[in-house]
Amino acid sequence: MFYYYGRKKQIAKHYPVPNYDTIIEPFAGAAAYSLYGDNWKKNVILVEKDEKVSQIWDWFINSATVEEISNLPDLKVGEKSSEFLHIIHAATKMAFHFKTIKVTPVLERNWEISRRVFAENLYKIKHWTIINGDYSEAPNIEATWFIDPPYKGDAGMGYRFSSKLIDYQKLANWADERKGELIFCEGLNGDYLPFKPLLNLKGVAGKVSKEVMFYRTEAKIAKQLSLIEAWNI
Repeated sequence: MFYYYGRKKQIAKHYPVPNYDTIIEPFAGAAAYSLYGDNWKKNVILVEKDEKVSQIWDWFINSATVEEISNLPDLKVGEKSSEFLHIIHAATKMAFHFKTIKVTPVLERNWEISRRVFAENLYKIKHWTIINGDYSEAPNIEATWFIDPPYKGDAGMGYRFSSKLIDYQKLANWADERKGELIFCEGLNGDYLPFKPLLNLKGVAGKVSKEVMFYRTEAKIAKQLSLIEAWNI
């Protein structure tokens, strides 16, 4: 919905289509997976520990109107802003620690694009739910769980609740107890689940980052069992 360092907007198409009527994102961020394609039509539950990010979602879901979004001011190069919604468009994960930021050409362009995205997609999220809290506060119900935490190691640093604050084995154990379908994202240092390669993502200056995924679905197992039972009748 909005610019967020590490969001999955460009690669959302590479992840499995949700098999359940509910999608839960315990590390919501910009919720690019839930917004992708027709996924937004599902019952979407976002859980976000960062209060400032959660407040943005609360505004979009519960009060923002297209008219309000249309009236959001332009950003001009050289200006300064202390609005968090502006700051996170600065294309750096260190933005989560900035109190004010000077508008660069990148920020000006990202903001101009995002305002159009806000207005065009606002209707899609009005039925969504946002929970401000730790991932463990997500309700354990049958759902498609899209788990995209700060990646283990340096790649997950910079966020307000960064990789150094996460017990990854505890997170893995928690994830394994979720009901339904599990789509778990990680990077090069992901070693706490049997991750498999997803793709190599090209970044700035030719830098390549490795994306891996752990996938488990009870929905497909249930479907296979029902087919086997039907064959045996």
